[in-house]
Amino acid sequence: MTRRPYSYREDPDVPLFDDSRPLFVFDNICLLCSGGANFLMKQDRKGAIAFTSAQGPIGSALYRHYEMAVDETYLFLADGRAYGMSEGYFQLAKRLGGMWRLTLVARLMPRPLRDAIYRMIARNRYRWFGKTQACALLTPEQRARLL
Repeated sequence: MTRRPYSYREDPDVPLFDDSRPLFVFDNICLLCSGGANFLMKQDRKGAIAFTSAQGPIGSALYRHYEMAVDETYLFLADGRAYGMSEGYFQLAKRLGGMWRLTLVARLMPRPLRDAIYRMIARNRYRWFGKTQACALLTPEQRARLL
């Protein structure tokens, strides 16, 4: 994910979308991921973060653009840059602000270790947490917030 900022804007396969706020792209079939998006939407009362599913047109195009698989990580886009795994959560915490900034202390753990733990959970998430129909854990109001 070392492309220059906003490189997706020049990719004709990525649909135009409002990128004025950070975008969290999540796997809406995974119970853990859908539940996480649900939780984040509740924490983001001001609507500072946009959300979209990895299986939708914007999400799937962004995954192709960054040459990533949904099974590898979620995507978090902020200021035109893409983040995933542990770094994506730190970027998200910075933007949520408040007490979420306390989680930044976990950056003291070496990134290879943080990401190894992330990969282990990602590889096993369907087995450990299950699958669901698209966005089953989101309320109708939360589904309306999806791009």
